[in-house]
Amino acid sequence: MAGYSYSVIDKNGNTKKGSIEADTEEKAVALLKADGYMPIEITEQTMLTKDINLEIGGKPSARDYSVFCRQFVSMTQAGVTLIDCLNMLGEQTGNKRLAKAIKEIQSDVEKGESLTSAMRAQKFFPSLLCSMVEAGEASGSLDVAFDRMATHFEKDAKIKGMIKKAAIYPILVCVVAVGVVIVMLTTVIPSFTSMFADMDMELPGITVAVMNASDFMMSRWYIVVGIIVAIVLAIRWFKSTSIGEIMFAKIGLKMPLFGQLTVKTAAARFARTVSTLLAAGISLVDCIEITANIMDNKIIKDALFGCKEEIVQGTPLSIPLQATGLFPPMVHQMTKIGEEAGDLEGLLEKLADYYEEEVEMATQSVMAAMEPMIIIVLAGVVGTLVGAVMAPMAKMYEGLDNL
Repeated sequence: MAGYSYSVIDKNGNTKKGSIEADTEEKAVALLKADGYMPIEITEQTMLTKDINLEIGGKPSARDYSVFCRQFVSMTQAGVTLIDCLNMLGEQTGNKRLAKAIKEIQSDVEKGESLTSAMRAQKFFPSLLCSMVEAGEASGSLDVAFDRMATHFEKDAKIKGMIKKAAIYPILVCVVAVGVVIVMLTTVIPSFTSMFADMDMELPGITVAVMNASDFMMSRWYIVVGIIVAIVLAIRWFKSTSIGEIMFAKIGLKMPLFGQLTVKTAAARFARTVSTLLAAGISLVDCIEITANIMDNKIIKDALFGCKEEIVQGTPLSIPLQATGLFPPMVHQMTKIGEEAGDLEGLLEKLADYYEEEVEMATQSVMAAMEPMIIIVLAGVVGTLVGAVMAPMAKMYEGLDNL
């Protein structure tokens, strides 16, 4: 998706500015009109404007939202009015972008808009949170809605933290390995090059290859950097295409070690989100649509949208869930039990608790399995470079012994 900056007129005649993500400019305009705004100007964000936007803070994390919701609950339960609550939250929220949005929400609420419409106007609040707030306003239990969302975001932040922990370890080790290779090729190997050049002997193939790589790195380093940058940009571009998105989604589901972690994470998020929304009185169809939109994996997202269409036609949720073949059997089995018992919300909440524990154990298993593999790869890389240096020296000493 691309980012678009916009200027609009709301239903009260006030001018507003902000940003929105959409596939095309036409879709961005349609989204704004659907929310009751009259677009005045809309332009696609360039890399420069995106960089400027970073000055007001990055996108709020699940932890930022959990703190926001938890503080909202504490203040409203203490008898603080909605306007004063928003004012204080805007002052003390750590994320600058979120703080700015809260201030704008406060201004809209003071003008008579509902909290839900004011939040949706900001365009970056999760649809899950906006739907829960809307249900809370309708039922007069706004504090309950925010309390449930605080718990939801806390658990979501915990899961994301575990996944990052599992992913950052191999990345860090790979960075260290690349650093070691660069240091050896640019400092250690060149110190032996002149010595090997003076030796009247045929060098092993591995030594010649390493010396050539060292020479290329020293004299053509900018080409190496250019190739790396080009590869990274090409991957990012391909991932943004529909074909690339599907391909990366398949890789995420099939990748050794990480595949099961992806599936269990999706199962936990699905169960937790649907359970939370059902508890607020939101229809199952809307629950599935909102849940589908927060899924990171494109294949799982599309599968849930397919489930939504089946539900609209009167099919129980458990049947299309099983037909997707993506989730573990326990997901559709527990869903079916919940449907038959008339307690889908309660069963899904228990299912979420179970898979959140499974994600934690799967993360630990992934890290434990990767450690020996990473050590072997590191030893192989460093051993190859050291062997390339030592092989001709050993051959030279062997020749001296034969004299």
